[in-house]
Amino acid sequence: MNSLGDALRAWRNRLDPATVGIPQNVPRRVPGLRRGELAALAGISVEYVVRLEQGRAPTPSAQVCLALARALQLTGDEADHLLRLAGHAAGPGRIPRLIPPSLHRIMQRLTEHPVAVFDAVWDLLHWNPLWSATFGDPTSRTDRNVLFWQFDGKPGRARQSPADRAAFEESLVADLHAATGRYPSDPSIAAVLARLQRSARFRELWARPSVAQHESSHKVVDHPDVGEIPLDCDVLTTQGSNFHVVVYTPSPDTDARGKLDLLAAIGTQQMTPA
Repeated sequence: MNSLGDALRAWRNRLDPATVGIPQNVPRRVPGLRRGELAALAGISVEYVVRLEQGRAPTPSAQVCLALARALQLTGDEADHLLRLAGHAAGPGRIPRLIPPSLHRIMQRLTEHPVAVFDAVWDLLHWNPLWSATFGDPTSRTDRNVLFWQFDGKPGRARQSPADRAAFEESLVADLHAATGRYPSDPSIAAVLARLQRSARFRELWARPSVAQHESSHKVVDHPDVGEIPLDCDVLTTQGSNFHVVVYTPSPDTDARGKLDLLAAIGTQQMTPA
């Protein structure tokens, strides 16, 4: 039986394309979203959607399941059901990963700032177009976890002074300590810790007893088209679900505002030759 594929197909057929902003210029032979439309909304390939619905794909990750849940506009109960069908238990003691509509509404109103939402262990769940234009398209990354980006030595566009980097890493690890206390039975905690133990710097910080929420940082983005963008970062953590809403604002007395406005206009398209 292909319960996961059957459920995905039923949810896809149920969703009116107009509700997700897809114009219906020509009559459709069948109701609902096409596979290609679902793939585009979820940020995955149409071939993968086909394999999922036909029961020929490996078990999708929890991150892919949540992207599908958001694209299909599933309710909380339906998203939990999707996770269970894919072998990811959902329930008490697990890290929340389904972003509520209230956070989506907030992000829709903060279009002038790069904004992203992370879960309690800093997995990237959702981002707005300006975040993608500023930091690079996250769909091209195999890892979408801030801790991995920071401690695996894989440079991105953001850079920090040695002092800012040290403070940022200390704050992130203290925040992860807090998450392990809130969700001790979530298996993703153990997986994240096992991966991070490869880093000597992480092991040094993890041995410290600090427990605190990560609240702010300062970064300079080296953008390939507009140059340096100095940004201040503020982290708003939701109560209960511990979603990290990360908002970047232009650093005072810099030209960052103008560069963000330019990126908002051009998006992720490339202005200069590769």
